Amino acid sequence: MEPHEDLTPDKDDLPLRANTNHMLVKHYVLDLTVHLERRVISGSVVLFLEPCPGGRGNAEEDDSGAGSGASTLEARGSQDGDDDFTLVLDCCDLDVSKVEEVDVTSVSAMASFPSELASESQTPGAQDGGSLPFQIEQWSLQVRKKGAASPQEFPRAVRICYETRPTGRSVRWTKDQDHRVCVYTAGSPINNRALFPCQEPPVAMSTWQATVRAPSECLVLMSGEEQALPTEDADTRFSTWSYYVTMPMPASTFTLAVGHWCQVTAEIPPALEGEAGLVSGPGSSSSKVVKDSPHQTGSGDRTTCSDSTFSYAPLEDQALSVTDYSGMVNGGVSCSHDDYPCRFTERSAWSQRVIPHRVFGPVGLLQQAQMAVLQLLPRCLAAAHAVLGVHPFPRLDVLIVPAGFSSLGMASPHIMFLSQSVLSDGSPGSGESCLSLCGSRLCHEIAHSWFGLVIGARDWTEEWISEGFATYLEDIIWAQAQQLSFHETAEHSDLKALLRWRRLSDELQNSQEELQILRPNMENTGQVSESGSSTVKHALNPDKTFMQVHYLKGYFLLRFLASQVGDEQFMDFFRLFVKKYHGQLILSQ
Repeated sequence: MEPHEDLTPDKDDLPLRANTNHMLVKHYVLDLTVHLERRVISGSVVLFLEPCPGGRGNAEEDDSGAGSGASTLEARGSQDGDDDFTLVLDCCDLDVSKVEEVDVTSVSAMASFPSELASESQTPGAQDGGSLPFQIEQWSLQVRKKGAASPQEFPRAVRICYETRPTGRSVRWTKDQDHRVCVYTAGSPINNRALFPCQEPPVAMSTWQATVRAPSECLVLMSGEEQALPTEDADTRFSTWSYYVTMPMPASTFTLAVGHWCQVTAEIPPALEGEAGLVSGPGSSSSKVVKDSPHQTGSGDRTTCSDSTFSYAPLEDQALSVTDYSGMVNGGVSCSHDDYPCRFTERSAWSQRVIPHRVFGPVGLLQQAQMAVLQLLPRCLAAAHAVLGVHPFPRLDVLIVPAGFSSLGMASPHIMFLSQSVLSDGSPGSGESCLSLCGSRLCHEIAHSWFGLVIGARDWTEEWISEGFATYLEDIIWAQAQQLSFHETAEHSDLKALLRWRRLSDELQNSQEELQILRPNMENTGQVSESGSSTVKHALNPDKTFMQVHYLKGYFLLRFLASQVGDEQFMDFFRLFVKKYHGQLILSQ
């Protein structure tokens, strides 16, 4: 079936087919190879599964609730084996060659299994089992096992072998600013289902680990808790990179970027920019210099040291530390999320104002990235810590993505994409305005670490919980980073509010009314069918990509609430909210 053949302007909802009320993926193990010349990614993914309590998942289930639109065939599997349970995964634009059962003999309790896996780079204790029948429809992959009539009887681990397509919509194949081929997850409306078969609904929180092979001259960046150091494959043409996460996250937050990028270092003299000795990339001769030597920034107000190529910027300005941790020290943090190593309970994290960070980009933009991103990033991180407290993630990579990126930025766990539009183009007078744009955008994306990532929306139509909060907080964090006075902060806030009001007013006059609704599912928000399937209203409408309603209406709602209770009290609420709901999915209520 062709990828777009059944989409029409009147049918622009995104189906979420996964039957998450019957079975949940608790952990993914990806083993991938990136083929730049063919523009495909091949390999396998092992899914470690856990049946849901009370999930019957038989052939007679009603899968039509919540407007899922799933066909009977999709809900039940093929006509052979109608009584068999069917595992339904979100999937499209993938060529699946085989699905097989994985015999994991070491598993005694699936609940603790993912955390045991996290530190290993290969599938542990797994042996090839029998092939499983499967079929693919446009939006889903269905897998059965003959004789397994319920989720409890279904295999606890399956391996899916597949290959992406050059036109697959979860990743973008393009050329960077230096005209070299690269690929990255570009925040597609269909999320990651064209990168690997998965459960897309936010409630399907999981951990993952990935081994990625790429040409040895390439850099592989990914969501991952620790920096990956490449190892050479035997044929020396490919290097292998391994990442993992132990915090359960929705599969949509999985992020990957592979390209010929270089690390931005603290000193890139303009006259020598692009010389091999001044940039750090995989296998470059400058890596040792970057790793072992502290570098003084051009501003002279701090020393940025590199440890394993990470930058640490201990800011001397104590005015940035305003978060009160006395309540945490005395009363501790009572986590309500599932068990995982949580930074909110680590005392060492409470005082870590600037987490380890790196910046990457094409050679041609290294100087602009150094002058803007690398200098602003530690101050923005420290300001966010002062405003919101503990950084939810232990490190951050920032990548200047190729031209044509549809947004100014995109935040994911441990990694942020930035558009080259936030960098100065070198024209007279552009420097100061671009620094302001870059700083505010960094603050917006950093705010997503708290609102959008460690606290997420349980229903994707409630984007305002992520974007409205980040838009509101970017002004506060950026003002803190600049150390503006109370009067200056108020003036800047009023000016930004006026500009946003004009943008919102213009959008309301020139867009479809149904796309202007902040909560399009109304009273049905958060509801799913009996199997767990649902749809995301208007997610595939191309006009929605360019709309700011969820940013701006959410921002003005929060601004109104702040005016009612006072700015200081409202920020106290934010910190309490983060302390209570981190690691969880929420609705507007």
